[in-house]
Amino acid sequence: MRRILVTSASGANGDGYGTLLSFSPGGELAGPFSDDLRIADPRGLSLSPRGDLVYVTSGDDRVLALDKNGTVALDSGRREGLDGGGGTFAPDGRYCVTLRRRGTILALPPGLDAEGELLLPDGVVPFPRGFGFGDGGELYLSSGIGPSGEGDNTITVFDHRGTLRSPRLVNDPELSPLDLAVAPGGNLVVSSEWPFGSPGATATIREYNPFTGRLVRVLKPHPTVRFTRPRGLRFGPGGHLYCVGQDHVIAFNFPTGKFLGVIAELPRLNGQAVLLLR
Repeated sequence: MRRILVTSASGANGDGYGTLLSFSPGGELAGPFSDDLRIADPRGLSLSPRGDLVYVTSGDDRVLALDKNGTVALDSGRREGLDGGGGTFAPDGRYCVTLRRRGTILALPPGLDAEGELLLPDGVVPFPRGFGFGDGGELYLSSGIGPSGEGDNTITVFDHRGTLRSPRLVNDPELSPLDLAVAPGGNLVVSSEWPFGSPGATATIREYNPFTGRLVRVLKPHPTVRFTRPRGLRFGPGGHLYCVGQDHVIAFNFPTGKFLGVIAELPRLNGQAVLLLR
């Protein structure tokens, strides 16, 4: 691992840094990964399947792909009202981004040179909060609470054709999802802040069976860390699971559930997504 990249939201979204930040493997801040002004209030972050490009969802209503030196290689162009959130690659190689206002997911060609298409109908969930794909092409979409306070707290499942399989896979009274990842073994892992937006909210990472929705276990950082606003999840080498939040990047040994500690710390980080760049 050469660098840890974190998107930091800004302004009304948390008074963060509004850029893509780079940290050393030891957690030292190296500064912005890129100075390109097209990166504004970034959210989603994902490495291309070939490992050569970093895709970033910018609050400037566009999607960018950067090389490993931080230079913009691809630009979707500004798309009025995109309001993109988290992003990840589909099994067919397209880069998929949640459209927060429209409550759906947009699939873009990896070259970012076409309009793309919706994977699901508009308003399929009240507020999308992270998604992932199963080995069979299943789409798991976490549905959370939006800034207005409206929404629900569950995971909705669709088959590889986009047909609804389960509108409410999970019934967990302490789930308020902010991101979702599919673990190497197929289980669903969700970062949760419950109750959402509350000063006394509890930050957890919750693991679910992808077929039954049963809660398998709950991972918690040590209380002295005061970890809040848990957003982006990322699996890394050695079975480690990383999560970024308000002021910290933390890690767990996922097979054992052991909390490994703070990987990086920065006041006002307001992290949205994390990526381990080799």
